Amino acid sequence: MRTQESYFKALDDGRNVFYKGQRVQNIVTHEVLSVPVLHAAQLYELKEKEQLFRYHDPSLGEISGFFRIPNDSEALWYRSKIIQESTRRAGGVFNIIQAIGSDAIFASLLVGKQLAMGGKTEFLKRVTDYLSKVAREDLALAVAQTDVKGDRSKRPHEQPDPDLYVRVVEERKDGIVVRGAKAHTTQAAVADEIIFIPSRAMTEADSDYSLAFALPANAKGLKMIVRPMIEIEGFPSRDDAPNASNHAELETLTILDDVFVPWERVFLYRDPKMAGQLANLFALYHRFTALSYRTAMADMYVGLARLAAKYNGIDDVPHIRDDIVDVIMYREVMYMAARTAAVECLKVADMALPNPLYTNVGKLYSNAHFHDVVRDVIDVAGGLVSTLPSTLDYYNQETHEYLEKYLRGSGQFSGEDRFKLMRLVREMVGGPVTGYMLGGMIHAEGSMAASKIAMYREYDFKRSEELVSKVAGVKYPSHIDRTS
Repeated sequence: MRTQESYFKALDDGRNVFYKGQRVQNIVTHEVLSVPVLHAAQLYELKEKEQLFRYHDPSLGEISGFFRIPNDSEALWYRSKIIQESTRRAGGVFNIIQAIGSDAIFASLLVGKQLAMGGKTEFLKRVTDYLSKVAREDLALAVAQTDVKGDRSKRPHEQPDPDLYVRVVEERKDGIVVRGAKAHTTQAAVADEIIFIPSRAMTEADSDYSLAFALPANAKGLKMIVRPMIEIEGFPSRDDAPNASNHAELETLTILDDVFVPWERVFLYRDPKMAGQLANLFALYHRFTALSYRTAMADMYVGLARLAAKYNGIDDVPHIRDDIVDVIMYREVMYMAARTAAVECLKVADMALPNPLYTNVGKLYSNAHFHDVVRDVIDVAGGLVSTLPSTLDYYNQETHEYLEKYLRGSGQFSGEDRFKLMRLVREMVGGPVTGYMLGGMIHAEGSMAASKIAMYREYDFKRSEELVSKVAGVKYPSHIDRTS
């Protein structure tokens, strides 16, 4: 298995990373961007120390559990468990560095299998070979799906600037040349490889945009403009963000400036029909991933609410208990959705798909109710989530004794303990992290609208409509497409 040191060394490869107007010479040693590097590297430490995160593949030997192909319910649930546990070990912050890439590879495998049935066997071989490569080398992966889109009312080929969706601009004997940009490519700047997939369904006129491929992060012409969480960008804000200072990811605008892609790295080419299927299959796997990491993330909010109530001496107050129950329900709905999506999986070829309905039910619930969790924790913790003095003030010689005295909690809880707890509460529900999380919880892994569309498409209305037709004594309209 790969070591952290090997991972760090690989990142010093001349990749084009830009941060705050300057090119980053070495992301591993950068004062700010080293935090996302260390967060990603924790996964290698976990795999080195614990068998849970390692899987013995009959062909490849011992590999990361994230690269285990899900072929049944047990394999899907194993995947959920390692995502939950790695998130829990990182302070409730998702470690995306192999989860998202394997989501994209699994979706690409299914598309490759469908193409092979139609005689196009080269794509399945390329994806299979690529999975073998990344699993053997234990690589860190990012996925670039979201195009910058431009005018969202127009399809890719209708844009006034044709580069607002990633497209092929030249076909060569040995590969293709691509141009465009992808937004929100989480941890791309600290990955070994970036997988590019379509963001939407395509028409025949969008063939140039119907692509999937993989590139090393230092590919010539690949440029990344990055921005991490505000909390880690400088002092004293980093002092007041103990969790983000150790576990934060970065977001990247990933630019393809006429980048060459060898054919062996092209997984879908000018295929509008399959582009939409690949986008949807990736979204399904990745929403299952979202349910898994959000379950562990919600553990953090349950703990924040419960301990804040105890430190404030109000854990027996009825409306405070109601707040805590709300957060518990949030956590358990996601856990149940993930569990049921694995148990009730769909078998396609020799692979297992998370149940689309239960996956989207859980994902939509987590989207719609995260702001309720924030509200509940704020209600329990009180106004200090906005007004807590800074860490520098707390440890200042002239002000320390006052803050220790006046921030004391209930019973045995000291001023220092209560300050440290409220500092974490403030970080998670009262500061810039909250804004970052709100945006991510609504749009990450697909928007709420996308989940609703998927739920409506996947739901079996027949049993409900037949029941009503029977009770009402009316004819069931079986000739009508129930999903139209």
